[in-house]
Amino acid sequence: MTTTRGPLDGVLVLDLSRVLSGPYCSMMLADMGARIIKVEHPVRGDDTRHWGPPFQHGESVYFLSVNRNKESVALDFATPEGRRLLDALLARADVFIENFRPGTLDKFGLEYASLSKTYPALVYCSISGYGQTGRRRLEPGYDAIAQAEGAIMSVTGLPDGPPLRPGLPIADLSTGMFAASGILAALFGRERTGRGQHVDVALLDSVAALLTYQAGAYFATGAAPGRLGNRHAMIAPYDSFTASDGDFILAVGNDAQFQRCCEAVGLPELAADPRFTTNGERVSRYVELRPILEARFRTADRQTWLAALARAGVPAGPVRDVGELMTDPQMQDRNMVRTVPHPTAGEVNVINSPVKLSDVPDAVRTAPPVLGQHTSAVLKEFLHDD
Repeated sequence: MTTTRGPLDGVLVLDLSRVLSGPYCSMMLADMGARIIKVEHPVRGDDTRHWGPPFQHGESVYFLSVNRNKESVALDFATPEGRRLLDALLARADVFIENFRPGTLDKFGLEYASLSKTYPALVYCSISGYGQTGRRRLEPGYDAIAQAEGAIMSVTGLPDGPPLRPGLPIADLSTGMFAASGILAALFGRERTGRGQHVDVALLDSVAALLTYQAGAYFATGAAPGRLGNRHAMIAPYDSFTASDGDFILAVGNDAQFQRCCEAVGLPELAADPRFTTNGERVSRYVELRPILEARFRTADRQTWLAALARAGVPAGPVRDVGELMTDPQMQDRNMVRTVPHPTAGEVNVINSPVKLSDVPDAVRTAPPVLGQHTSAVLKEFLHDD
């Protein structure tokens, strides 16, 4: 039996977060069926409403990308009337999300210690740069700084080039994902105990958690990993190569695949070369292996190699731009691009949720809201209930 909203139907989330990590977290919860009331300052709104260009009919595409399935309520909780309205919402909320600098909400009595006394079942999520504890807790957090300090940049880029940020705000996005995961765990725990808890998620912690085997290499050797371009540190060949008409990624995951790869690209002698028999040998001798493959791949176009590798069961794929991805028939098959009507921006395309739940036909229900779009309706509903 299918539903229209999802497993979090009936969960009310009060979202005071702005920019990316918090809104991305609440969008994930919204896609799972939670009702998200996005509380915004009545004049400024979410910072990202003003970020651009590009804009779509005056609406920031940045904001549109992470705020679907939400209701916007414009109020200033620093004023007595705004606080009265916020309290009416709090009385019904299951989850409270904020990404202010630690200590900012204390003067309003909106920190976890205060709210948990009045609302013991409330799941309270704080997203910050360095967490709610520790000597750096009061410092502001930004994606670029978290990537730099969290060593992401130190392992991104070419060996002889400068450290680079990935093309996505990976610190903000991963923090939003971890926050959503923590909220779900806290909600599950509440089913057993009846009590909410504080979910404390930091940008620096999140990017550190992403290091996985890079951190493992450091723990094992005492040497910090460096930049390898598109090459994998522990698997070979697992790298990008240039064909006569473009780039593609080759991902040989085991010795059997390497044997098939060599046959498929017309290098059978390479498969028999004792220098490259095992993955360990290929990794340690990669400076010898790569030039051989590189020279071969430049002799034909990308599709020739991708077709040959596919027939051999060797993982490979083209390096595509965003436009090429969005027009991929597989994206259409997976319903990954959705179009929703927006009050001012017109028809807005959004990326659908990658989580496909068998009982939920579609995660995308409504377009990102304009500032204060739902203020009157929501406050009428909640104040009337009081």
